[in-house]
Amino acid sequence: MRIPLSWLREYVDLPATETGRDVQAKLISAGLEVETVEHLGADLKGPLVVGQVLTIEELEGFKKPIRFCTVNVGQANGTGEPQEIVCGARNFAVGDKVVVVLPGATLPGGFSISARKTYGKTSHGMICSGDELGMGDDGTHGIIVLPPETEVGKDAIELLELVDEVLDIAVTANRGDCLSIRGVAREAAIAYGLPLRDPALLDVPAPNAYGYPVKIADPSGCDRFTARTVTGLSAEARSPIWLQRRLQKVGMRPISLAVDVTNYVMMELGQPLHAYDRGLVQGTIGVRRAAEGEKIVTLDGTERKLHAEDLVITDDRGPIGLAGVMGGANTEIADHGDTEKATSDVVIEAAHFDQVSIARTARRHKLSSEASRRFERGVDPQAAAAAAQRTVDLLVLLAGGTAESGVTEISAPPVPHTITVAADHPDKVAGVAYGRETVVRRLQEVGCDVYGQDELIVTVPSWRPDLTAPNDLAEEVIRLEGYENLPSTLPRPPAGRGLTARQRLHRRVGRALAGAGYVEALNYPFVGEQVFDQ
Repeated sequence: MRIPLSWLREYVDLPATETGRDVQAKLISAGLEVETVEHLGADLKGPLVVGQVLTIEELEGFKKPIRFCTVNVGQANGTGEPQEIVCGARNFAVGDKVVVVLPGATLPGGFSISARKTYGKTSHGMICSGDELGMGDDGTHGIIVLPPETEVGKDAIELLELVDEVLDIAVTANRGDCLSIRGVAREAAIAYGLPLRDPALLDVPAPNAYGYPVKIADPSGCDRFTARTVTGLSAEARSPIWLQRRLQKVGMRPISLAVDVTNYVMMELGQPLHAYDRGLVQGTIGVRRAAEGEKIVTLDGTERKLHAEDLVITDDRGPIGLAGVMGGANTEIADHGDTEKATSDVVIEAAHFDQVSIARTARRHKLSSEASRRFERGVDPQAAAAAAQRTVDLLVLLAGGTAESGVTEISAPPVPHTITVAADHPDKVAGVAYGRETVVRRLQEVGCDVYGQDELIVTVPSWRPDLTAPNDLAEEVIRLEGYENLPSTLPRPPAGRGLTARQRLHRRVGRALAGAGYVEALNYPFVGEQVFDQ
């Protein structure tokens, strides 16, 4: 899991002086495997600014198409005059806002920019692609075209958030809660002793009878399903730069606004979501096991023959998605590049599926996805409604949509998991006298509700399904108190109390028999002790 430090700071007020390395050390001491810290833009130096293309002259007589452009960069070049730049990209036009690197700047990789003569013209800088700025290739291999409202001359390093630190965490199978910014922020808040601004604390409307119809035929495979509907999405709406950059930093490629928003919320809250084109869904959405031999074409364009144990999402026609793994192509959100066919109404799914079922389906079809990775490790069942609300809020804000009042939520009554543990159990496991107050405080920081004095009754939070036994609770106390604080002590043998009367009798009889010429033979018993009690 990749965690941008700038995103983490949105939920935890880390000290301004803390670097990625400092946060890495804190999280490692708390038990997370932070493998690397990537320094984005470490060798990037401006001026890197927003420019507007004024003119384009096509240069001929070369092996590939070349363009000679004049670009307005405001006062960034010190003169206010248009910048003359030679560029080979074709995906921009006069009037477009682009990213311009001026002479004197240094791009990632140590590539210095200066005025140079090329193709018979002098180029005073470069018009940049995402790959050249260390943002990764977006699949177009073209330069970055910014939204029309972007201010000319604005610092592009700040605009595109090119300088950041990203923690790369190897999340273990038992810590699915850390496959989200929210989960890692919770751990960082505990490690630093700071409050957490929980992004899942939202005002969520109560379920009602006006939401999109949903029917669950297999409650054991799906114990919670939330559906929300947003209508009137603008066909011209695009994912804003900040959202695209956050997705890129966590390793995802921006696709379209509706899809980007669901991916963003998944990374933020850890709850996988799926958006269906409402115009393509026919009838009631259902959750059931597949019929043997049933088929579905998933979003990757592959036709898959389903197994009877596969959990599927359906409408009146049949399967429209592999539950918790990947959606179907027959209800796919249309790319907003085509405004005539762009999706305007969507149904948002936020559900909780059985871990084992999703893991088996993903392996059976050799189809691992970001959603299946999270369901396999455990997703907070109580986060579905908040994740759906967060998605609705972003679609309304960014796409001009309207949230329908209907809220569908089908869920089994939550059964809190409680563990009874002695207050001094962590002390006995670690060999350290933590004391009841420390044990209770640490368990409460994890999110547990704790009652009792000498014997504690602990209610485990919904996002920690890995806490199932007293030793799990002891482990939480020990890791938060610091493994490095455990003393290195040798086990102490109990003080000698002499032989028991039975042992003394056994030895006297043995010595007497040995003196009479007998030899003791120690044989393996072939029957259990309980046989002699029958």
